[in-house]
Amino acid sequence: MILFLEQFTPVQQALIGTLFTYGVTALGASLVFFFKSINKTVLNGMLGFAAGVMIAASFWSLLAPGISLAEELGQVAWLTAAVGFLLGGGFLYAVDKLLPHLHMGLPNSQAEGPKTTWQRSILLVMAITLHNIPEGLAVGVAFGAAATGNVTGASIAGAVALAIGIGLQNFPEGAAVSIPLRREGFSRTKSFLYGQASGIVEPIAGVVGAFAVITMKPILPYALAFAAGAMIYVVIEELIPEAQREEGGSKTDIATIGAMLGFSVMMILDVALG
Repeated sequence: MILFLEQFTPVQQALIGTLFTYGVTALGASLVFFFKSINKTVLNGMLGFAAGVMIAASFWSLLAPGISLAEELGQVAWLTAAVGFLLGGGFLYAVDKLLPHLHMGLPNSQAEGPKTTWQRSILLVMAITLHNIPEGLAVGVAFGAAATGNVTGASIAGAVALAIGIGLQNFPEGAAVSIPLRREGFSRTKSFLYGQASGIVEPIAGVVGAFAVITMKPILPYALAFAAGAMIYVVIEELIPEAQREEGGSKTDIATIGAMLGFSVMMILDVALG
């Protein structure tokens, strides 16, 4: 796999990696052809797993290499990391406020962003699409960082590990979009199409991220921290609250266990491959 990717440019590598993560989203969305509903406890575990993967990826694949590069460039590493991290969270906060969207399980009256006449289905898909932006961006930045050849902890293998980790957590996300839409009365085909559509933004963000860091190398430490901040924002603002929404200790414990497993899987992938 690594040898296969080495024959492509960093932008092409990012495109291939994010097409993979998008494909896994579509695969998860295809579960709607087999199930009309999804058990809330199972969904909690899936969302927790996704949160764990994103937390681990934010540190092992993004922040740590970014801090190392900032030190090598003579920057104040803690300041570079903090600025990039907060800008990433701020970017997602602004997007949240500027684009209408609705989280699963909530009534239309609780839609976030500007008031709109968009259909409920579009608002639901937008919620997932928004947090796929930092995931695609993270993969793109990782491949761009690997291409520079001077970032401690950044390699094509590490970028592949990140793409695999993001792909693993995209599977339940695809199902978390399509199956609830089916429960709301949409056909299986339409539910699948909406579910897979939520991941289309990842290849776009991935290409943008890779192109930015290879053309403007001085911003690379900031870009790595930016992607980490954006992912952590999604985890705290959306994944964890959604996974913990169900009352009852045993059901929310599943989300916590899922997060621990997700973190461990991503950490193993990054350390073993990166």
